[in-house]
Amino acid sequence: MTAVATVNVTHLRKVYRVYEREAGLGAALRALFQRQMQEIVGVDDLTFAIEAGEIIGFLGPNGAGKTTTLKMLAGLLYPSAGEVRVLGYVPWRRERAFLRQIALVMGQRQQLIWDIPVIDSFELNRAIYRIPPAQYRHMLDELADLLDLAPLLHKPVRNLSLGERMKCEIAGSLLHRPQVLFLDEPTIGLDIVMQRRIRDFIREYNQRTGATVLLTSHYMADVEALCRRVILIHHGTMLFDGDLTRLVERFSPYKTIIVRLEEPADLRPYGEVLSQSEDHVSLRVPKSAIARVTARLLTDLPVLDLSVEDPPIETVIEQIFTQEEVV
Repeated sequence: MTAVATVNVTHLRKVYRVYEREAGLGAALRALFQRQMQEIVGVDDLTFAIEAGEIIGFLGPNGAGKTTTLKMLAGLLYPSAGEVRVLGYVPWRRERAFLRQIALVMGQRQQLIWDIPVIDSFELNRAIYRIPPAQYRHMLDELADLLDLAPLLHKPVRNLSLGERMKCEIAGSLLHRPQVLFLDEPTIGLDIVMQRRIRDFIREYNQRTGATVLLTSHYMADVEALCRRVILIHHGTMLFDGDLTRLVERFSPYKTIIVRLEEPADLRPYGEVLSQSEDHVSLRVPKSAIARVTARLLTDLPVLDLSVEDPPIETVIEQIFTQEEVV
């Protein structure tokens, strides 16, 4: 781990203490005098570093510990153990200089005030962060241009669609021009067109400002479009930290061969048939057999077109998370 990293996480751990009891009046009475407590591990021994300007995909199934980790990095939760430095600061000390340089955007939470125009919520953020008027106007103009916000600024938040509200939420979180963004499901619930616009904006903001981004998303299109590196966690522990391409190479022993034929044929002897139409067949073939199988197909059959593809990233990750034992 390098000392100049923007985000340094070392042996991070978070344990929740939860009181529980059985159902019924008797159990309720007993709980008044002797409460049963259970410890639930949310994050367990995470260690990683993120360099300035990186966009990292932070992936895992529901309950894996992603949001818990982001909240600790943003200073909203205290860890049970371990060390964290973000821009050199300890997040949970909540120092003003630290807060002025980060933003946490959660797709299922909102900061805009429901009954007032968007621009008034932006003005409130300007006051909270003490943004100089000239800097605020410049940043607002830049964000409005990137996200096409001009028609929305004077509408009450309650009158916006989900996609419009998400654009305004992101803009409101970036008025103070943070250098570290923690984005928790920023495209959740949005249609495909709006997802693409949000992705384009995140990429553009990263390129213009050099901001560091840690992104969680269940939409693999977000990750594939933005992230060269991903971190996978499951049950609070790390499974993988590296390039997307290396993820596929490590965890998927198969490739897909897509064949277009002059006439229908039975391709089951060549591999596992994933899908088939009148003239197209998709086969799943072990990587070690790709060269041999493609040569056989081209020799044996009237092939019009043939291509070899890696499996979709979401398929690879689903396979990882459904394994009974962690690789």
